Amino acid sequence: MQTSEHVVREATRADLPGVLALYRELRPNDPVLPDLEASASWDRLLASPDALVIVAGSEGAVESTCMLAIVPNIANGGRPFGIIEHVITSRKQRHRGLARAVLEHALHLAWSRSCCKVVLLSGAERTEAHRLYESVGFRGGIECGFVAKPASGAVLDIPYVAYT
Repeated sequence: MQTSEHVVREATRADLPGVLALYRELRPNDPVLPDLEASASWDRLLASPDALVIVAGSEGAVESTCMLAIVPNIANGGRPFGIIEHVITSRKQRHRGLARAVLEHALHLAWSRSCCKVVLLSGAERTEAHRLYESVGFRGGIECGFVAKPASGAVLDIPYVAYT
């Protein structure tokens, strides 16, 4: 898919530095993954048929991204559902249609995989982002989202194990 001057596509291995830079913009207080761990996690993510990272940019730069996870399901006639997370556009590239383009591409992929719905969580105060989400078809008030997070430090004592 192509916008006026930007290409929208699924991420490749070469996009890792650009995606990480966008994540640092969105979540500057997150711990920094060492290069080896970041590369291994990225490779696992890209190898998963049910996890898709969408990027948009020009001249090889990653200027916007989102991630779509396809979750197998036995409800809804066995149709999977999608979850979109980490919708980010570089501060320098905002208001140019890039977030809209990655979201529309992610929704297209979800519908092409027969998803019964796609869920997107957003910070409660991010009203400008909410207007964007609504403009591409998301609706509030249909279902109510809840988030559980581990107690501070609780998970840090347990090493992460990638299941294959």
